Amino acid sequence: MGNNKRRVIKGKTYEKVLKNLQIELVKLQEWVKQKGLKVVVIFEGRDAAGKGGVIKRITQELNPRICRVVALGVPTEKEKSQWYFQRYVAHLPAAGEMVLFDRSWYNRAGVEKVMGFCTDEEYTEFLRSCPEFEKMLIRSGIKLIKYWFSVSDEVQEERFQARINEPTKRWKLSPMDLESRTRWVEYSKAKDVMFSYTDIKQAPWYVVDADIKKHARINCISHLLSLFDYEDLTPGKIQLPERQEDTSYIRPPMEDQTFVPHIAEKYIK
Repeated sequence: MGNNKRRVIKGKTYEKVLKNLQIELVKLQEWVKQKGLKVVVIFEGRDAAGKGGVIKRITQELNPRICRVVALGVPTEKEKSQWYFQRYVAHLPAAGEMVLFDRSWYNRAGVEKVMGFCTDEEYTEFLRSCPEFEKMLIRSGIKLIKYWFSVSDEVQEERFQARINEPTKRWKLSPMDLESRTRWVEYSKAKDVMFSYTDIKQAPWYVVDADIKKHARINCISHLLSLFDYEDLTPGKIQLPERQEDTSYIRPPMEDQTFVPHIAEKYIK
């Protein structure tokens, strides 16, 4: 169902709700840091489903030293020869960290399977070993959360067209994205098989209806927060100390420094 057939949250209301959620994310961040938690959140789904937009809103107000995003590219020849999960393991969190995977090891169950980038044996082994791998992560103390962003064919088409017509967004359309449009049914079947093997009780798949971006962001962030029994450990108001005074300090001449040109002033009317 496309956006035009559903009621959409108003802009001002959306901004207010989002801001409040981001305040809660800051509280969650402090909780994760002080309690030494290890959190992994996986974002998967159709191309143009809005995963990046949600990740951007989650991280917008957070400390990148605590909450970081991992978006791996095509594996190198060396990485292809390694244990499949090896390059992802290198990015797992230490105590007090949150890692958001913008696509993850589930590439094998999706694009690699559909596009023929892995063998049938490698695909079958992934389906067999992935649940065990995730259970091992959970036993090690990692909190694993998995989101699948679901978007309709019609809405994906609208977003692809918007990217084609917007110069700043064309980079988001890779040849692989375009090819995926011709294999919509194959991707659907691959997703169904993936769910049947990896939707485990220790780490279930949470499906996000992503046809309306603003709704998807609010729904996903709200759900993420609900999975933690966190407390507000953010520091209280800080008293700013007086700045040091030193009458003997002499600032170097301004003309001895190289300044960025004042281009913005040209646009003042």
